Amino acid sequence: MKITYLGHSCFLVEAGSKKVIIDPFLTGNPTAAVKAEDIKVDAVLVTHGHADHLGDSIDIATRNDAPIIAPFELAAYCASKGAPIHPMHLGGAHQFDFGRIKLTIAFHGSAIEDPNGMIYAGNPSGILLTMEGKTFYHAGDTALFSDMKLIGELNKIDVAALPIGDNFTMGPDDAVLAANWIGAKKVIPMHYNTFPLIEQDAEAFAARLQPAGIEGLALKPGQSIEV
Repeated sequence: MKITYLGHSCFLVEAGSKKVIIDPFLTGNPTAAVKAEDIKVDAVLVTHGHADHLGDSIDIATRNDAPIIAPFELAAYCASKGAPIHPMHLGGAHQFDFGRIKLTIAFHGSAIEDPNGMIYAGNPSGILLTMEGKTFYHAGDTALFSDMKLIGELNKIDVAALPIGDNFTMGPDDAVLAANWIGAKKVIPMHYNTFPLIEQDAEAFAARLQPAGIEGLALKPGQSIEV
């Protein structure tokens, strides 16, 4: 499994000939490592409906004829805009040709900004993505919650991506605790430094994981790891 950080909370995950993208907020993202029009994938995974996560999903999915995999209400919205979809919901899992996805809970909000007001987009989610025997846990936007211990106990997580930006999600202190609960071997910080309000020191966060034997990986947009 190859995981490439594309900025904010966006990741490109590859295994064999298959590629999926998670939360592709690229257009309008000052930290984005690529342009939306250059993305070629087999599926688009979206954790929730906020603009910095839904981002370019509909465009990428339509152009690639790749399904948007998201919580039911958000998937239905994307379908109304012409995108191919595969709806799921919290606690549900499904085996796709590229790998297995299970949606986890995330404590946050989920709505789509519209000129006529906010459109309800269902519950936010985290994603457990397993490809070629390796599991990547993308926590989505979330606060710290105690069931992260259960997620770690029930799943052998090789890599986790956790938000550290604070204000809208958990900050570094809570993310350190989350990393310990999840039990992942490697942890990538996300959802930080895109805007002034969520500026954080990712290297300092990564260093705080070392005493627990966790490898913190403060990837810069465009950098990759392989597991």
